Amino acid sequence: MTLPTSTFLLARGGIGNIVKTFIWWIVYDICVTGISDALGVSRMVALLIFLGVMLLIGFLGYVFKQKASGAADD
Repeated sequence: MTLPTSTFLLARGGIGNIVKTFIWWIVYDICVTGISDALGVSRMVALLIFLGVMLLIGFLGYVFKQKASGAADD
């Protein structure tokens, strides 16, 4: 006996993953379009700015995490 596709997707979290993916695309599109419109640059340049900001946030999070874990050892 095989499960219908919709039941299989619901059981595996497939619908939730699809919705999450669409939300990420929408947030990405809004951010890149907003940067592009605000700065008057092309979408490619706006994408690079967006990725640079995300890398900076990730790096700062890593640095703060390392400092906090180092202080816990003292």
